[in-house]
Amino acid sequence: IGFYTALNTVLEAIDRLRDTSSSHKRISVVEIMGRNCGDLTVAAAIGAGAEFAIIPEVEFNEQHFLQQLKTRAIGGKKHAIVCVTENICDVNILAAKIEVVTELETRATILGHIQRGGAPAAYDRILASRMGAYAVKLLKEGQGGRCVGIQANKLVHHDIIEALENMPRPFNSAMLDLCHKLA
Repeated sequence: IGFYTALNTVLEAIDRLRDTSSSHKRISVVEIMGRNCGDLTVAAAIGAGAEFAIIPEVEFNEQHFLQQLKTRAIGGKKHAIVCVTENICDVNILAAKIEVVTELETRATILGHIQRGGAPAAYDRILASRMGAYAVKLLKEGQGGRCVGIQANKLVHHDIIEALENMPRPFNSAMLDLCHKLA
């Protein structure tokens, strides 16, 4: 619960940064929360039309990335949005390196905890209600210690310890492929 609310907040911020980047011929590096999961970063990059998404699921080759940006700058593209999942690198240092390589003004923006606030998106409100009702149903059936979630738009439940410690969290590479195709 909260993914789409956070995504909306991130998209609003990137939309504003894109306006500034475009008018001032600037590259914006945006740090997005996610810790060890790049799902929010990829979704934001697709939704905002970002040129790059740097995520923990794919090894970050800084030199290759900088060369790609330099090639785009030489080719006439004088602004870009780079979305980076938190904890991959220091986005301020990355921005400084980008500026040296591309000779374009580059700014880093760390969205931080602003992504956690705000009015919930409609989907998150409905999902929270569905999950809450499902959890109550499980409790009435005598099934405590369960973690309620959603998989393939279907409500599911798992042992809470199993869910926290051992549940696989598959990466959706098709979304990253889409991000690359649209960039």
